[in-house]
Amino acid sequence: MNEEILNHIEDPAYLETLYRNNKSDFKKSFDQIYPELKDNKLAEFWRERLSYDSDSISWGTKNEWGLIALLSLIAGICVKFPAIFSIDEEFFFPRNTSIIVFTALAIYFAKKNHLPLNKTVLISGAVLFSLVYINLLPNNPESNTLILACIHLPLLLWGIFGFSFLGNETQDLLKRLEFLRFNGDLAVMSGLLLIAGGMMTGITLGLFELIGLKIEVFFFQNIVIFGLPMVPIVAAFLTHSNPQLVNKVSPVIAKLFSPLVLVMLVVYLTAIVISGKDPYNDREFLLIFNLLLIGVMALIFFSVAESANRQKNQFGTWVLLLLAVVTSVVNLIALSAIIYRISEWGISPNRIAVLGANILMFTHLLIVITKLLKSVTQKTELSEVGKSIVLYIPIYLAWAFVVVFTFPLIFGFQ
Repeated sequence: MNEEILNHIEDPAYLETLYRNNKSDFKKSFDQIYPELKDNKLAEFWRERLSYDSDSISWGTKNEWGLIALLSLIAGICVKFPAIFSIDEEFFFPRNTSIIVFTALAIYFAKKNHLPLNKTVLISGAVLFSLVYINLLPNNPESNTLILACIHLPLLLWGIFGFSFLGNETQDLLKRLEFLRFNGDLAVMSGLLLIAGGMMTGITLGLFELIGLKIEVFFFQNIVIFGLPMVPIVAAFLTHSNPQLVNKVSPVIAKLFSPLVLVMLVVYLTAIVISGKDPYNDREFLLIFNLLLIGVMALIFFSVAESANRQKNQFGTWVLLLLAVVTSVVNLIALSAIIYRISEWGISPNRIAVLGANILMFTHLLIVITKLLKSVTQKTELSEVGKSIVLYIPIYLAWAFVVVFTFPLIFGFQ
């Protein structure tokens, strides 16, 4: 995008087309290259135009809404497959829900970014291979490797969605950081749509009940089941086309919850010591411990992504540093617990998967802590912390690939 703007800065028609095709990316790219164009009159015009903080909402074009409607319809039909083809829901949904959601999002951004044929084929091949593979795994609900594959596959599909979002800028670290930030905004927008949809559902059912009609079964089987897959697609469109809708909400949420989670973690670790509870001999407790760890790490990453391109906040950076340090302590406890369990009861698919994930997260936390230390001592910008986060993400995706595609074979589908 940067090069396109620079190469066509004297071509108003081309710039207008570029802007209309992708307003948010155009604005970000223009802000980055503006220092090189200060003496250009047309650049001055665009600067003023883009600096105008409009409250109006972009509702897109007919083609965009046509694509959204088509993707939503296809996703809804896919969700109905168990009812249409008499497929066991316990077999279908754990394997295919993430494929339905992330494929729709990947298609939307592939179309939005005008991805070249080779990248489109690569994305299509990856999704198709994942679809066939996960559905060919033996139908054994007690299989640990099947459960692990179903848990880790969404991470791989999220990576495919990210590849589509990045378009032709896959090596741009700032663009990757924008993708992380977009995910936070997408989660907020999806939550708002779900709340609105829930309220509308309650009102609709209540109104029909007043006139003596019970439509709950029909409504949930034919309306809600199509509406739910539509939520992330519409949320992605609204968030991408109107970043001003939630880009002030996500940073507030991050700033509010980071110190609260920090306090909660310190109190929780203290309570563990007092209660005598430990993750070394309690499998369920270790599982919850790791889920807590993943949630806190996600909060750290999204908080950094939200703060990286904003004015530096020394207090906020210190909070993130302390949160990362405390989280590393939690990670170290979880890591020692899983090593202990392997030494006591031997190797299993679950233990190896958790061990690998904990080692990756602990290493990543150490990197983030080092970068945050440099940030609080004024030796580097917070954006460098963000870059260290997005540079590491492919390693998580590689581990997820190993768990999904090799564990069932290595451990004999047990």
